[in-house]
Amino acid sequence: MTDTKTVYLCGGINKLSDAECKDWREETKLLLGPEFETLDPMRRDYRGREGDFSAEIVRHDQTDIAMSDIILVRAEKPSWGTAMEMVYAKLLGKFVVVFGAGDKPSPWIVFHSNKMFPNLNEAISWINAYLAHAKKFAV
Repeated sequence: MTDTKTVYLCGGINKLSDAECKDWREETKLLLGPEFETLDPMRRDYRGREGDFSAEIVRHDQTDIAMSDIILVRAEKPSWGTAMEMVYAKLLGKFVVVFGAGDKPSPWIVFHSNKMFPNLNEAISWINAYLAHAKKFAV
């Protein structure tokens, strides 16, 4: 088992403010342990130009998801892209961790996630503990 795990930061971008897109992702990068690398789709910010680059956006996001071990999904403001990324990740057999889906999440979110948490801090705590536990039992 390699020491570094990759986490794709999945959540709404289109029609959202900088703060809505970036703040939780930057907080996540700080909260994850040093054993994690993050893939942040905001490093390719196409807001306002999505129509001109739709194929490129999807291909890059699919590549990031395929390269990731865990998909961390912010479901407070889900979008079409977030939903499709979740389905794609699940089809690839990726481990999908969701936070912020509310008290009565869509059955689609529940079905396409492996773990669900009410907030980012609980999701991050679980991811850090999960890796520590997996490393303990690695052969």
